[in-house]
Amino acid sequence: MTFVRILLLFLSVTLTQISYAKTAKVLVMGDSLSAGYGINVELGWVNLLQHEMSKNARASFINASVSGETSSGGLTRLPSLLSTHHPDIVILELGGNDGLRGQPLKLMQDNLQAMIDVSQKAGAKIILVGMQIPTNYGQRYTTQFKNTYLQLAEKNKLSLVPFLLEGVATHNELIQSDNIHPTAEAQPILMNNVKPTLEHVLTFIH
Repeated sequence: MTFVRILLLFLSVTLTQISYAKTAKVLVMGDSLSAGYGINVELGWVNLLQHEMSKNARASFINASVSGETSSGGLTRLPSLLSTHHPDIVILELGGNDGLRGQPLKLMQDNLQAMIDVSQKAGAKIILVGMQIPTNYGQRYTTQFKNTYLQLAEKNKLSLVPFLLEGVATHNELIQSDNIHPTAEAQPILMNNVKPTLEHVLTFIH
C-alpha cells in the first residue's frame, strides 16, 4: 500500500471518529452568579466555559440562569427546560439566594434533591455547585448551609464543585460594590473552578 493510500485511509478513519464524537448539551441552572449580574454577560463564567469547550466541540451550553433565582424557582422551571433541551449534563448552581434570605435549609435541600431527581430521571448527569454565605448569618446556619451541598453530593454520588467563589470571595477587588457579585475580572477564576469537574463528567458522555 502506498504512502498516499495509507494517509487517505488514516484521514478517513479519523474524520469518521470525529463525526461520531458526541457534543454534550449542558444546561446551567443558576442564579445571578451564573447569569452575569452587573457585567457584560459575554464575560460571565458560563460564556467563558462555553468558549473553552467549543474548541473541541465537546459541549454546547444552555444558560437558564436567572438573577435572584431560588431553589424553589429553579425547581418550578426545570421540568420544562429538561423537556425542551434534553441536556446530557445539568449544572445546578442554586441555593445562594435561599441562604441570603434566611430560608429554611430543609426546604432548600428538598428543592435541590427534587431537581436532582427530575434531572436524573430525564437521563442527565448532575454537577452540583456548592455555595457559602457570610458568617454574620450565624455559625450554625452557615455551617449547615455549606454542608447541605456536601451531603447531597454524597447521597446522590454527584460530581461536586465545593465552592463556586473559591479564590474570589475573600478578595475585595474581585467583588462588585454590592459586596456580593463577582467582577468581570473574577469570571475566569469561576470558570476554572468549574471546568475540571465538567471535563471529568464529559468523559462519561458517549
